[in-house]
Amino acid sequence: MAEPTDIDNEESADDAWAEALAEQAEVESAQAGGDYEMAPLEELTDESSEKAEDEEGENVNLEMVLDIPVTISMEIGRTQISIRNLLKLNQGSVVELDRLAGEPLDVLVNGTLIAHGEVVVVNEKFGIRLTDVITAMERINKL
Repeated sequence: MAEPTDIDNEESADDAWAEALAEQAEVESAQAGGDYEMAPLEELTDESSEKAEDEEGENVNLEMVLDIPVTISMEIGRTQISIRNLLKLNQGSVVELDRLAGEPLDVLVNGTLIAHGEVVVVNEKFGIRLTDVITAMERINKL
């Protein structure tokens, strides 16, 4: 069975699905030895009113997701510790992390790495300056 690769738009996705369904129907027909008739498929339409165009000219409605809250966190390192040693920690204890001093922090959004950065102090408050933003393709490759 042919598998679609790099589906860029809805039309090619629809074509790929139709082709896959037709192949599956042929296989099932050959196995069953009977005739079949494909059900007609309605074409789906986008009824949203606010649309923008992306780089490829596809209609995109980003307004819906702009107000969704996300959790952003900065990670300076990780370590594994037994519960016994965890219970022994007190004020002044040092926990060794898996990073070297000076290495960039990880910036996570909802637990997904999106960037690296460095700590800065602005008006006596901590902040982070992004030094490297992970591209969408790099994030997909890490899955």
